[in-house]
Amino acid sequence: MTASIINRIITERPAHEGSLTVTGLGHRTTLPLAEFHDRARAVAAALGRRGIGAGDRIGILSANRLEWVLLDVAALMLGAQTAGFEPGKFSPDAELIEGYALDALYTDVRLPDGAPSRVLPIADVTGYAEEDAGGFAPVQWAATQCTTVKFTSGSTGVPKGLEATAGSIDSSLHAVQSLFEHKPGDDILTFLPLSLLQQRYWLYSALHWGHDITITTYQSVFAVLPDVRPTVVMGVPAFFDTAKRHIEGVVAGGVDPAKAAAELFGDRIRYLWTGSAPADPATLRFYEGAGLPIFEGYGLNETCITTKNHPGAHREGSVGRALPGKEIIIDDEGVVCVRSDHPVNTRYTYTASGDSESVFRPGGIVRTGDLGRLDEDGFLYILGRSDDVIVLDNAKKIIVRPIETRFRDTGTVTECVMYCPSPAGLVAVVSPHPGPVDTAAIGEALAAVNAASERDERIIRVIVADEPFTVEGGLLTSQFKPIRKRIADRYRDLIDNPKEGIHAH
Repeated sequence: MTASIINRIITERPAHEGSLTVTGLGHRTTLPLAEFHDRARAVAAALGRRGIGAGDRIGILSANRLEWVLLDVAALMLGAQTAGFEPGKFSPDAELIEGYALDALYTDVRLPDGAPSRVLPIADVTGYAEEDAGGFAPVQWAATQCTTVKFTSGSTGVPKGLEATAGSIDSSLHAVQSLFEHKPGDDILTFLPLSLLQQRYWLYSALHWGHDITITTYQSVFAVLPDVRPTVVMGVPAFFDTAKRHIEGVVAGGVDPAKAAAELFGDRIRYLWTGSAPADPATLRFYEGAGLPIFEGYGLNETCITTKNHPGAHREGSVGRALPGKEIIIDDEGVVCVRSDHPVNTRYTYTASGDSESVFRPGGIVRTGDLGRLDEDGFLYILGRSDDVIVLDNAKKIIVRPIETRFRDTGTVTECVMYCPSPAGLVAVVSPHPGPVDTAAIGEALAAVNAASERDERIIRVIVADEPFTVEGGLLTSQFKPIRKRIADRYRDLIDNPKEGIHAH
């Protein structure tokens, strides 16, 4: 592989004019990346004086903020691992410290009296950045060394913990750059939690290639978008669905769609990036029609970014072709497997017994659990999850995701999740749009979906959730994917009762 990006960004002070902006409601800080590098080096030296060194592990439990990325890059300079914990899923206590072998934990959670001594306010990092770096010299990472522990967004149980190798990060950064050629003048906006490793990739990319990066939060993103005027926005499909509804509301007032889109996203968009969950084809077409190219991709924590549509190689309905260093294999059961030249890892560090063996295979191969197909040109199409297949009494296997997507694409609901509680047929639980529920429209959508489906695929009843699925309500992951089991548990009585819901005619 070509020279290590990780080793370059931690040892070489940027000579370019790229900048980092951290912004939110009522605050904005912009630093030249050269100055950010100086501060990160000072933080690394300060951590070293406090007993943190190569091979140690620093936990970070905090919302997105400048101190988060200062700690992350400082840890890289030290040769220490980071473990990014998603706010709301973990507590800064002794159990977290001991369970994940943390030598220090920095958090924005207010600490109670008697908190473990290794739990520290992340605000302290601001002071570290002002200390003298002295003669501190960054370490060098081998390709097989693990820089961080990342956790699954998790639908049930304790999130799986996976250590990521420096080589896998370098490989992904090189591959993405070969497709999109980010350069000075670009400003990539990211707002998903920094505990998700790929969000930090954009900072590493900026340090290396000299473009700008803006970090905010999901709560602030719509407020800051017009002022930031990014050239690239990375978001999950649910974000782009919400933005689409906003733009459509402005268009309804007589504004041109392209102008309405520019008012929200700014006037410099080069392209939009989406992944992590299936995107609504209607949403993708909407942005293309508004003059905002949007490219869908595919990847897992266990594989990192694997396929991506991009300028010059974009096929509607697909998630793109394999990136350099990746190979897509469809196994005998139709499951997508990914082989990597530089695997993220070959097993989980933290998980239940047997989980590693069911996912990681010899030769750097990961069995994703997603059903898919490759077309004659190597574009990948995701058909659903292998564990989301419903087997009917007649032994017919129903892949539910295409049907769920068809229902969602009617525009009457934001999500659809299907179950088979009895031989009578399939039942869907749908997430309504905010506001009054239009049951007549949902009934019409049900009829349209059934008309486009084979007989065994038809939905006999629809249960309308009493409120939209949300992350805060526990029915969506942090990447806005429906949590199938929790939805079933919450609406079990209605799913099982044949008299409930909107019935098909």
